[in-house]
Amino acid sequence: MKSPRFVKLVLLLSLPLVLAAILLVVIGSGGVVTAGHVDLPPHGIVCSENPSATFTLNTQTGAISLPDGNRVYMWGFSEGADPFQHPSPTLCVTEGVTVTIVVNNSLSHDISLIFPGQENVLANGVPSEPVFDPGTLELLSLAPMAPANGGSMTYSFVASEPGTYLYESGTEPGIQVNMGLFGALVVRPAAHPDWAYNEVVTETQTITYTTQFNPDEEFLLIFSEIDPMLHMAVEQGLPYNMNNYTPRYWNINGRSFPDTVAPNGAEWLPDQPYGSLIHIYPFDDDPAAGEAYHPYPALIRYLNVGSDIYEHHPHGNHGRIIAHDGNVLVDANAQDLSYERFTITLNPGQTTDELFAWSDVENWHPVDNPIPVTIPQLQNLTFGTFYSGSPYLGNIDILPVGHQALNACGEYYHISHNHALQQITAWGVVLSGHITFTRIDPPLPNDCP
Repeated sequence: MKSPRFVKLVLLLSLPLVLAAILLVVIGSGGVVTAGHVDLPPHGIVCSENPSATFTLNTQTGAISLPDGNRVYMWGFSEGADPFQHPSPTLCVTEGVTVTIVVNNSLSHDISLIFPGQENVLANGVPSEPVFDPGTLELLSLAPMAPANGGSMTYSFVASEPGTYLYESGTEPGIQVNMGLFGALVVRPAAHPDWAYNEVVTETQTITYTTQFNPDEEFLLIFSEIDPMLHMAVEQGLPYNMNNYTPRYWNINGRSFPDTVAPNGAEWLPDQPYGSLIHIYPFDDDPAAGEAYHPYPALIRYLNVGSDIYEHHPHGNHGRIIAHDGNVLVDANAQDLSYERFTITLNPGQTTDELFAWSDVENWHPVDNPIPVTIPQLQNLTFGTFYSGSPYLGNIDILPVGHQALNACGEYYHISHNHALQQITAWGVVLSGHITFTRIDPPLPNDCP
């Protein structure tokens, strides 16, 4: 049974404020949406990639919008001539390539980049090592720095192992990462880009374990937090005591709910281009299913750049955790060590990969398989923004007069939220922060927009 707190959460989702904020978000999600940077697919991971695996990241300053009406000063990286964005671009490369990242620093602070999980990183051609003050031996940076006001630094490494990784500032990380100097690095297997990790082969060369996923259903969620007092101090050039650090906003891909479920490139979020709605089809591995054949799960890549543990809970189904920090959960004998969880524990600095599938186990059909369920009378039902009037995928029933819902074609929604109450707020206002949704469309063919 759900807790009274959660029931209250679900009831509040029907508030007109939430409906007004996201009415155009889910319904109008078809096609390609134009962002302030490039044309983006409406949902899913957005990769920056090129054959040479060479990227130029330029520091930028800007501001992001938050759902309580505030705007917060931020730092960030943009690629080439692109304008400011938050979070920084997601860099996608292939296993085995040499990755080169040129950092140009226009900020008034020295900065650097570190790449947790990558080995033998070079900075301007020499091993990247921590920098100490020669007089006091005080640690200045975890990596050689691009000097302030126009300095640059070139980092390079061989992306030797597939997985999900972070890149982030190694200089004053408590401040600079919170300010926005971070992004995701995705390394794909060379032989199987539609696998999260390489196949594991036993001594007899028998393949016993794979992490194949549907490449049309790949998602990346970066969880972060913001202390606006820190950001104001940095903007005004004032000192800030980290002992006073108090996050007030919690973001997924640089947005707080309800903006999290807006499509990639939403026009009203020109500097926050990445949404976090999980948009999938039901799992069906029966080849006889025709167009509804959908035999592989979605892949969700989770990253935590915050300072706290985030307990994230997607409703609707358990997910299978397959890797942490770029390390696939399988032993040397190809024994599967992955596990199912209804709540995903994300530690600070950690990445976690999950295979997620939703199955219509009842195979309900309004004519062919009308599963008998007694639905209470309308006056006894609680209707929310994401409720169609029917408990079944692919069916829209009659709603009470005056009630509106975001159900366009019989799609099904499940909330996905952090279990810590303060992490689903915006400066104390509930129903914001680390909340998004999973949308399951009816099996193909359908008439979904």
